[in-house]
Amino acid sequence: MVESFLFNVAESVLGKLASPVLEEISLAWNVNDDLAKLKSTLSTVKAVLLDAEEQQGKNHELTIWLSKLKEACYDAEDIVDEFECEALQRQSTDSKVRRFFSRSNNPLVFRFKIGNRMKEIRERLDEISAQKGKFHLTERLVDERVVYRRREMTHSFVQASDVIGRESDRDKIIEYLLHHGELENLSVVPIVGIGGQGKTTLAKMVYNDERVDRNFQLKMWICVSEDFDVTRLAQEITSSATGRSYRDLTMDQLQAHLRRSLGGRKFLLVLDDVWNENLVKWVELRDLLEGCAVGSKIIVTTRSSKVASIMGNELAYNLPGLPHKDCLSLFLKWAFNAGQEKQYPKLVDIGNEIVRKCGGVPLAVRTLGSLLYASTDERHWLSIRDNEIWKLKQEENDILPVLKLSYDQLPSYLKRCFAYCSLFPKDYVLYSFELVQFWMAHGLLDSHDEDQDLEDHGMQYVKELWSRSFLQDVEDHGFFFTCKMHDLVHDLAISVAQSECSTVTFLTQTVNEKIRHISFSSTDFPGQEIPKFLTKLDRVRTIFFPVRGMGPGSEKFIDTCISRFKYLRVLNLSDSCFQTLPNSISNLKHLRYLDLYRNRQIRKLPNSFCKLQNLQTLRLEECEKLEEIPRDIKNMSNLRFLEITTKQTSLLENRIECLSSLRYLSFFECGNLEHLFEDMQFLTSLRTLVITSCGSLTRLPRSLMYLSALETLVIGDCGKLNLVEMEYDEDFELRLTSLVIGELPQLETLPQWLQGCATTLQYIYIDDCPNFAALPDWTQNLTSLKRLEIIRCPELFSLPEEMHCLTALRELKIGLCPELRERCDPETGDDWPKISHIPEIFLNGIKVKSTTN
Repeated sequence: MVESFLFNVAESVLGKLASPVLEEISLAWNVNDDLAKLKSTLSTVKAVLLDAEEQQGKNHELTIWLSKLKEACYDAEDIVDEFECEALQRQSTDSKVRRFFSRSNNPLVFRFKIGNRMKEIRERLDEISAQKGKFHLTERLVDERVVYRRREMTHSFVQASDVIGRESDRDKIIEYLLHHGELENLSVVPIVGIGGQGKTTLAKMVYNDERVDRNFQLKMWICVSEDFDVTRLAQEITSSATGRSYRDLTMDQLQAHLRRSLGGRKFLLVLDDVWNENLVKWVELRDLLEGCAVGSKIIVTTRSSKVASIMGNELAYNLPGLPHKDCLSLFLKWAFNAGQEKQYPKLVDIGNEIVRKCGGVPLAVRTLGSLLYASTDERHWLSIRDNEIWKLKQEENDILPVLKLSYDQLPSYLKRCFAYCSLFPKDYVLYSFELVQFWMAHGLLDSHDEDQDLEDHGMQYVKELWSRSFLQDVEDHGFFFTCKMHDLVHDLAISVAQSECSTVTFLTQTVNEKIRHISFSSTDFPGQEIPKFLTKLDRVRTIFFPVRGMGPGSEKFIDTCISRFKYLRVLNLSDSCFQTLPNSISNLKHLRYLDLYRNRQIRKLPNSFCKLQNLQTLRLEECEKLEEIPRDIKNMSNLRFLEITTKQTSLLENRIECLSSLRYLSFFECGNLEHLFEDMQFLTSLRTLVITSCGSLTRLPRSLMYLSALETLVIGDCGKLNLVEMEYDEDFELRLTSLVIGELPQLETLPQWLQGCATTLQYIYIDDCPNFAALPDWTQNLTSLKRLEIIRCPELFSLPEEMHCLTALRELKIGLCPELRERCDPETGDDWPKISHIPEIFLNGIKVKSTTN
């Protein structure tokens, strides 16, 4: 296993060593010499790391050297973090109550201990550094691959119009769906092809086709992946059919709901990425789907012909490779901006040769095109064409080496971010803010621009990974993105991260003792029994339950994690149902990310919880039994992301306004909450405020209008909330860019106090407001508005004349507004002249106009 992204690890440690706070405290405590020597040694080693990472493929001994160096760097980072934590704690402790001579608080004792540890790690690094000469490495102080390529991220990435060369395949499968098996209740059509061939993309083209929409009453899409769990699949199919959650039902209850929702309806179900070769499991699921209308169909995408033969009662569709002509078109689409390839005929010729090596696999073509995007250096293109990777003996249809080639071209900081994505399961829907907070907790985001938030830096990383085709299926939700990883790309992430990250179950027997990040993939929690492998680990930084958390009786597991893993940065216990969090949680002084999302049993958080002074992300959303937020939460000065569900009626005593580092604040299902808190203006860094399902909330605090950094405001399902009460004031500092409003029965138009944001708003989304009757009289001032979506507003009968003034508007979506739909019809609608200048217009989900290239 080669070692990668070590340059970034060393850079991260050096960045912390250069911290002004650390330098100041080290001088005061007289340990500055130790820190300076550590910094010097690490700087010497860092200078050759980029060359070492590139050369190691030809030298196994070099790989071992890098592995030892990485372990030492991580240990150095732990020591520096501990020193930093101690400094922060002492700064925040009142000198009058500090017990100077206690063992735990005596700075002399701490200096002695930390000094010894620094000396030990420095000697390790000196010893490792002394060996670098025999490898004849070249010094390179700057990662020359650090380039932000500016491929524009638009709001939709998986449109059929963007797919090249699959129209014939699409039409053949639609022919199957519409004209075969019409006398059978349920027919299965398998699509079979190698990984990266485009099976899922083709299925999406079929799924979104208007002919399919007209033929089926119900459509459902389920990502199956390797875990063919019939109960889970039944839950997801029922949820997809009804739009509701069915997580905690028995199989009998699920079956009743499923048959009720499917009974008598002609449906299309897509089961994407199926690996199951167990006939019994398939029959069990198929039996649950009986009772549908004649002509119902299932599309199955799979790499396995055996899966197709087990599940299919129609002839499997074997997806061929993409023809070379189409592959070249796809490559040029990803390698150049529109029309740019005409300026570089030599690059096109080289690209043609590269495409021939890809074997007709679209994922390989797209990945290499993305790799070369915005590069016009002929030497770079030739280096890809002539890379040693093509000379390696490969398994038939194996495109992992192609993906690895693209990974090798990533800058070091992106390699590490990408590798950590291996902790998420295949087909997992990644939320941009979740990724960014996760990376931030591990110190992977380093902004050299003091005016730029780390969150913005993280979003640049997300966009960069997308532009290089490491992320796909990106959807823009206005103020955040969702995306996925192709399963082959996920395999690559596992491959490059295996020395640090491990996905386990509670039945796993052994793992590499150097593992630092653990993700639990199953829900078979064994009660009080602690997995044996955990007792052999002590360097763990991440405990992660991405799918389903722990059941009752898991407190012992949590105690073990807290006592053994003092360097934990991320503790994700979402979807668990333990009742108490131990007081010892305060010992995790390195903890940056704590996720208790959807714990439906916990009632209180211990008072010691508020001692987690390094905590940046706290997710308490859907903790429906949580009685109150700890009063001392005001002391958690580093919190940047906070989601709250509580039974409190007021938050005045929590002094949330003291959390001046907050960037994101959400209140969800706070059903008793009548008041938020005053003095909101002190949240000077707050950029996103979300208030949803707070049924007792009647008004917003006036101080909200002075949130000068606020960019996104989301308000939904607050039946008693009156937004009109506040009056417009020219002194208001609110300058929103995104406004999302839904399920507000009292809302008739946008309130006047929002007109101060008219010139800054870029996105407005209004949904399910039954009395919403008109856009505001200041509509013409929305000069920056790019996207407008209006859904389920039956009382909105027309659009204002001023719509034609909105020249920045790029997209308009109107859905389930019957009167307005007619008036906006391109052929006969009275409002069409007001909106005909808008490039993209959707009416009830159907694109009626598109002038976008």
